[in-house]
Amino acid sequence: MIKVPGLKEGVPAIETLLSEGINVNVTLLFALDAYEAVAWAYVRALERRVAEGKPIERLASVASFFVSRVDVMIDPMLDKMAAAETDAAKKAKIQGLRGKAAIANARLAYQSFKQIFGDQRFTDLKAHGARVQRPLWASTSVKDKAYSDLLYADALIGADTVDTMPRDTLEAFRDHGTVADTVENDIAGAKAALAGLAEIGIDFKQITDKLEEEGVDKFVQSFDALLKGIVEKRAAMLARA
Repeated sequence: MIKVPGLKEGVPAIETLLSEGINVNVTLLFALDAYEAVAWAYVRALERRVAEGKPIERLASVASFFVSRVDVMIDPMLDKMAAAETDAAKKAKIQGLRGKAAIANARLAYQSFKQIFGDQRFTDLKAHGARVQRPLWASTSVKDKAYSDLLYADALIGADTVDTMPRDTLEAFRDHGTVADTVENDIAGAKAALAGLAEIGIDFKQITDKLEEEGVDKFVQSFDALLKGIVEKRAAMLARA
């Protein structure tokens, strides 16, 4: 697979590449609306291939959510708000939202996945051998030592999902992970967690927009560094020649 960021500017490219038979890892997903846009782009690409009489049974794609980065951004905001709050009940409510947003967002994304790939449009495509576009959970290592080392890995297990774990998280799961279908646990709680953020003044869209912006910047820096390295190695090889 090749990676294409799941930004609104990337959706046409994602659909075109898939329609041409190129497998795509849609990366840098944080927001539900962005996920739904790329999932439907995948469906449209399959429909285009079927209409053109092209095979689709080997076409594959994943939609990659960066999970822990959501909590890494929101938790410090909650800590600051809790420290400034004098009302004990309000302080407890704010503190109770720590470490909840990332899992809530991913679980709601999985609900969207089930709805889209349970739709009649995709059911028709399955008759031609279509595969679902699998949700992929990236950035599932835990950054806050106050949390379980398997906070994300244990909470997001489900059919048709992928979890890309760093080695430490993988070894921790092999040692004491819980093997169970958990991604659909407490959907009401997931909705309540995001609603709770809104109630205390945290705009989740602003959070996901900022995470997208930072993610693109990191990708650009990595790509520029890659090109620079190629140029330097080419120059060194030519000099030796």
